[in-house]
Amino acid sequence: MLQCKHLIALAILCLFLFSSPIANATELTTNFDEAKEIAKQAYIFAYPMLENFKTMIIQAVDPGLFSMFYHKRSLRGPDYREVVRPNNDSIYSRLWLDLRSEPVVVSVPAVEDRYYSFEMIDMYTHNFAYVGTRATGTGARTFVISGPFWQGSTPSGVDDVFRSEGNFVLCLVRIAVDMEVEGDLEKVLAIQDEHEIQSLSSYLGEEAPPAADPTIFPTYDKTKAESAEFISYFNFLLGQLQIHPSEKDLTEQFGKIGIGPNLPFDVNAMPPGIREALEEGIQEALEIIESPGEIVGISKNGWNLSVFGNREEMQGEYELRAVAAYRSLYGNSLEEAYCPNGLVDADGDAFDGSRFNYVLSFNSDEVPAVEPKGFWSITMYGEDQFLVANEINRYSIGDRTDIKYEEDGSLVIYIQHESPGVDKESNWLPAPDGIFSLTMRLYLPSREVLDSLSCLVPVRKSETVDNVGKP
Repeated sequence: MLQCKHLIALAILCLFLFSSPIANATELTTNFDEAKEIAKQAYIFAYPMLENFKTMIIQAVDPGLFSMFYHKRSLRGPDYREVVRPNNDSIYSRLWLDLRSEPVVVSVPAVEDRYYSFEMIDMYTHNFAYVGTRATGTGARTFVISGPFWQGSTPSGVDDVFRSEGNFVLCLVRIAVDMEVEGDLEKVLAIQDEHEIQSLSSYLGEEAPPAADPTIFPTYDKTKAESAEFISYFNFLLGQLQIHPSEKDLTEQFGKIGIGPNLPFDVNAMPPGIREALEEGIQEALEIIESPGEIVGISKNGWNLSVFGNREEMQGEYELRAVAAYRSLYGNSLEEAYCPNGLVDADGDAFDGSRFNYVLSFNSDEVPAVEPKGFWSITMYGEDQFLVANEINRYSIGDRTDIKYEEDGSLVIYIQHESPGVDKESNWLPAPDGIFSLTMRLYLPSREVLDSLSCLVPVRKSETVDNVGKP
């Protein structure tokens, strides 16, 4: 009887291996522990790509907004719910690109009087290129953005060619605005209007190649993306990439659980034990991504710096890349903007505006330092990682706010739910009546800041707190 059961199990396994839609050149593992570990590592690798895909579906695929600038005409507020920990410092424009058919040519205006950046993000969430104040200067610029398979040469009149590793690219434009200066918003809106995009064939005056199929995108479902069915999304995305030579062996290892470029995947065809192993591995990956403690990034005095960068800077840093995508999707590279998250106070406790008032005190030599045209801010986020409504409509505070410094150049910022008093409201960052976190942003940070992390002073509970002990 036992032998018969073994023969039946073997027959089922053979059927899975040789006729399953997920079978491929890599032999599929039948070992529970191996499948679990591969699923864990594959999910950590894929997580930023899944988050990027989800956002692309919402912002570009469903509304049909590829190759079109979307200009936000005001600062983000509490009603913005698309990407966690949004910036409240600059006016945004975004541009999603589908480069399967051909490259595009983008022209941006000269921006001489303020901070400006044009960030290009690939499918891995690597920041593969920048144009703007730091990267290329303040002059006007015309450049080509191509996918990985374009073999053309630099066209006449083009300053740069930026090549992505994948067919889909997100471009984020950030233009600094000072809402306390009358007429400054109108200047920024005029800069937005000078951005232009056209296909390469249009720029060259040539016949356009056949259009790419707009119906290839699988429907996104969060439940599937957090289960073994994430493999179907991952396989689709891998099919839109030129897999980096350094990751070919890793991708082959992932193939032991049915992962590979454009491979069909049917979760129902998997042996029950292997599917269970994948689910356990994914849950372990999510626990690492969502609650990593201080095992990733740079931590000091309750601040944690999630690092973003290009392929070279992020090579092999898959866990770091995933946690960064979870905490601050589409963050800037460090030299462009230094953006640590304040997650706990000086005592290591989570921030809670229902129980404590807090102060952030900088000595004169600790006040955040930035290069010319740079600026800094501290932004408040609720427990859901979005901006929090408050009575004075202040969501961030920084060097463009009318803050008051002490005579010796030191600075105190009051972080609490209720007003600290009329005489201190200029330095008040309103907190919610509950759990919150902070993000400090230094655009064009000084080299001294990057070398010493001197601005990462701890946020302390106030010495005089009226609501301590509040249930």
